[in-house]
Amino acid sequence: MNLDKLKEATRAQMPDKRWRHTLGVVETAIKLAERYDGDPAQAELAALLHDYSKAWPIDRMEAVIREHGLSAELLDNDKELWHAHVGAWAVQTEHGIEDEEVLDAIRYHTSGREGMTKLDKIVCLADYIEPGRNYPGVERIRQLAEHSMEEALIAAFGSTIAVLVERGKRIFPLTVLARNDLIMQMKQNNNGG
Repeated sequence: MNLDKLKEATRAQMPDKRWRHTLGVVETAIKLAERYDGDPAQAELAALLHDYSKAWPIDRMEAVIREHGLSAELLDNDKELWHAHVGAWAVQTEHGIEDEEVLDAIRYHTSGREGMTKLDKIVCLADYIEPGRNYPGVERIRQLAEHSMEEALIAAFGSTIAVLVERGKRIFPLTVLARNDLIMQMKQNNNGG
C-alpha cells in the first residue's frame, strides 16, 4: 500500500475545504497517537481515509448501504452518519485496506461505539478537535484532550447529543452507548479497576 497514492485517491474524492479538514485530522491523530501511546502510522492511515466518501452523493451512499449489506439501521438515521460506514467499505474494496482496526476507526468516527479501541478514540477525537474546527465548546474539548481522550470524547459526544436534541433530530443509539461506556470506563479507572 502506497500512502502517496492513497493521498491522491482520497484528495480526488473531496472538495478543497474537506481536504484541508482531512489534513487537520491526520495531523491531530498523529499527535494524539504519540501522546497516548497509539500507533502513529495506523492513526495517520485511518485519519487520512476517515472522510473518503463524505462528498459522495447521498443516492450513491444509499446504494452502497443497500447493495452491500451495510447496517440497515443507518438508513433510519441522519445521513451525516452514512459516509463513515460507506467510507470503510470503499477503502477496503477500492484500495485493499484490510486492517480491521483502521476500518473500524473509519466506520465509527462519527458515532463512536461501545468498547472503542484506542485507534477509534484517536480518530474520532481528532475529527472533533482538528485545528480547523470552530464550534461552541471546541476549546474545552481540546483542553480535555490534553490529559484524557475519554473525558474529551464524553464532552464531545455530549455536545453532539445536545445539538441534536436542540434541533429535534434523532440521536444515533451508538453515540449514546459510546458516551455511557466511556463514563463507565472513567468511573472504573477512578475506582482503581
